Amino acid sequence: MARDEGLEELLREDLGAEAALTEQAMFGGRAWLLHGNLLCGASSNGMLVRLGKGQDAWALALADIAPMISGGRRMSGWVRAGPAAFGDDALRRKLLAAALAFVRALPPK
Repeated sequence: MARDEGLEELLREDLGAEAALTEQAMFGGRAWLLHGNLLCGASSNGMLVRLGKGQDAWALALADIAPMISGGRRMSGWVRAGPAAFGDDALRRKLLAAALAFVRALPPK
C-alpha cells in the first residue's frame, strides 16, 4: 500500500497543535496516536478515522465515506474517507474533531 503524502500533510496541519500526539508508520501509511490510542491514519486508500462504536452513522451517511474493512471484516466505529471527503477541509476537520473527542475519553496507553 502506497502512502498519500498530500493527505499526510493535511493531517499534520490540522493536528499540529494537539498535545500528546505522535505519528508513526502503520498500515502502509502514517498513523496518528493520542496518548498511545490510534486516532486517524493516512494511506493511498484514504483517511482512516476512529469515531467509536455506535458513533459512525452520521459519517457513513456522507458521500465518499465507507466503513473500514480489515481482514474482510467491518470495523465498527472506524470509517475510511476517500478523496472527495478528506479533500473537503470543513468535513475533514469535522471528522478529526469527532475522532479527537472520542479518543480523548479513552485511558492513555
